[in-house]
Amino acid sequence: MILEKFNLKNKIAIVTGASSGLGKGIALALSEAGASLVLVSRRINMLNAVSDLISNRNQVSICISADVTEKKQAVHVVEETLKKFKKIDILVNAAGINRRNLVENFSEKDWDDVINVNLKGTFLFSQIAGKVMLKQNKGKIINISSLKSIVGGENTPAYTASKGGVVQLTKAFAVAWAKYNINVNAIAPGWFQTSMTKALYKDKQENEKVLSHIPMKRWGKSEDIAGAAVFLASEASDYITGTTIYVDGGYLTV
Repeated sequence: MILEKFNLKNKIAIVTGASSGLGKGIALALSEAGASLVLVSRRINMLNAVSDLISNRNQVSICISADVTEKKQAVHVVEETLKKFKKIDILVNAAGINRRNLVENFSEKDWDDVINVNLKGTFLFSQIAGKVMLKQNKGKIINISSLKSIVGGENTPAYTASKGGVVQLTKAFAVAWAKYNINVNAIAPGWFQTSMTKALYKDKQENEKVLSHIPMKRWGKSEDIAGAAVFLASEASDYITGTTIYVDGGYLTV
């Protein structure tokens, strides 16, 4: 049965950036599909709240506070995952930040902060968790990019560059590891209502500007990304690698 291929029972998934936003939504979706979760973020109190939601569904999760830009901390996450669960089936690189400023005034620190979290963090976790998957000869890696990997982002040079880099990094890992049965894909959300975009969707003028470019005439919600995440984490996507799925309400079609 095709629906059985979407079942994630007995799968172990690491999700970075799981304390809020799309990372939280993806973690809950994978849990609902049957996976046990390793929730990763710097904000342990918020992680614990997500873990409580998962426990209420009679699913298993553990929380690990970590900075995705630090290699030693990424190694620690993988080691703790193996101690608890003995394997890693799925990695979702959802940790991400954004900084806004005119490009002529964009600071070097803001550039480094965004690139380090969005791109370096994705590289480190993919490399370190991927070595476990290489030994297993199987695994799924899902990176979170953005529609800004295609279109220019006004006042967000580092974010735009990092998310374009995530798409290309996804392809590089996919080509390198395809022969080891490791699928590496990306999801590129459009305009979603998260803490990162709150200032925009709460501003009437900015909100109308965004909606004017979305054929579906609404912002995305965390549950809108759930289907793509479960699909790419499941056996239903075994012959898909190196691709990016744009979940954007039709934004890129107009």
